[in-house]
Amino acid sequence: MAEAYCVKCKAKKEIAKPEQVTMKNGRPAVQGVCPDCGTKLFRIMAPPKK
Repeated sequence: MAEAYCVKCKAKKEIAKPEQVTMKNGRPAVQGVCPDCGTKLFRIMAPPKK
């Protein structure tokens, strides 16, 4: 699954409760929460292949 940097824990964490979202510019992203502290995590993914 996706990893993201947690600002509170100051480390990369596996995203808990991941949710696939699309940003306004059309790029895919994953958002969820940190499994340790519960802070919101966000990871921008690679753009879709054409």
